[in-house]
Amino acid sequence: MNQEFWDQRFRESGHAYGTEPNDFLRATVAKLPPGDALCLAEGGGRNAVYLAQKGHRVTAQDLSPVGLEKAQQLAQDQGVSLTCACGDLREFKPEPESVDLVVAIWMHLEPELRALVHGRAVAALKPGGHLILEAYNPEQLRHGTGGPPNPELLITAKQLQDELQGLTWLELQETERWIEEGPFHQGKSAVVQAFGQKNAT
Repeated sequence: MNQEFWDQRFRESGHAYGTEPNDFLRATVAKLPPGDALCLAEGGGRNAVYLAQKGHRVTAQDLSPVGLEKAQQLAQDQGVSLTCACGDLREFKPEPESVDLVVAIWMHLEPELRALVHGRAVAALKPGGHLILEAYNPEQLRHGTGGPPNPELLITAKQLQDELQGLTWLELQETERWIEEGPFHQGKSAVVQAFGQKNAT
């Protein structure tokens, strides 16, 4: 799933994953005050736009310039603004202790890259900052209702504990839930949900 794949997906008419924010993000971010937020692998921008509507100052990162163009258009339609950072997560290095919130919704990466990105995400958080993540776990292969078919790209709660050192977990669970997010995420799904706070130094 390289840039060409994602450009093609976001080039299609409509919104591949809808325009409403992810349910877990919506419920979790309601507990937090507005601040500086970074959305990784943000795609078409629905979560970043929602955060901006709630008063956050948002940077949306994605590999696909086509996806980020859609994100900017969605933001304009909703009367909010986003900062976009287009590029490969291998090279994307947010400033340490620069943001209050990191969001990663359906960010499925090969294990080595995922661990690198997770480490950088924790480093980017200010002490006391928060991380919100939802991803498909390996049980999702039984459902086939979204996400990559490669089991290496799916994530367990244990892997998150190992890769996101320096967080206190407020929520961390593997569960099954119904998802309706555009044409590509539809139906009963096996997910891991994580909400953590960076430890004070």
